[in-house]
Amino acid sequence: MTSRPLPAGFYARETELVARELLGATLECTVRGTRCSGRIVETEAYTGEEDLACHAAAGRTARTEILYGPPGYAYVYFIYGMHWCVNAVTRRAGLPSAVLIRALEPLDGIEAMRRRRHGRRDSELTNGPGKLCEALGITGPRHNGVSLRSAGLRILAGEPVPDSDVAVTRRIGISKAIEDPLRWIIRSSAHVSGGKGQV
Repeated sequence: MTSRPLPAGFYARETELVARELLGATLECTVRGTRCSGRIVETEAYTGEEDLACHAAAGRTARTEILYGPPGYAYVYFIYGMHWCVNAVTRRAGLPSAVLIRALEPLDGIEAMRRRRHGRRDSELTNGPGKLCEALGITGPRHNGVSLRSAGLRILAGEPVPDSDVAVTRRIGISKAIEDPLRWIIRSSAHVSGGKGQV
């Protein structure tokens, strides 16, 4: 049976719950007819203006406008002058928050991922937020602000992941609010990202 895109209502909940329940779902991106996808194995929650690690901590700006919009849309931003990162906007409009997709287990379009990632080992194709965007062809100009139910970029329902296979840790790769346990991973996955700062 073909999976369907997660409904908008899935995202219109507390960010932490969405981050946990995105584990096991499939992120799919189609660029110029090439479809690539991966099972979500790692997420991080960014919970709003009061979260110093969230971009919304700077307030409503041209960059963060998507975070203030309706849930179920993609917030794609550029970091370190070289990497795109993709997030799912959560809660209701006016409450800026999102879930960062940090790592995937590659499923479809692996040859295209290898080309985009310049021959990297399969274990390194999508084990970080910047890596997975490069592998799937996700960019800000093409995908920022699009619905996660669109043909080009969508998140499909997957098999639920049991609590016994989930770990919750501190977020990594950030310098503020680092003590908060807002990172969810599938313990058994070999595709979870590595140490602090890795993209």
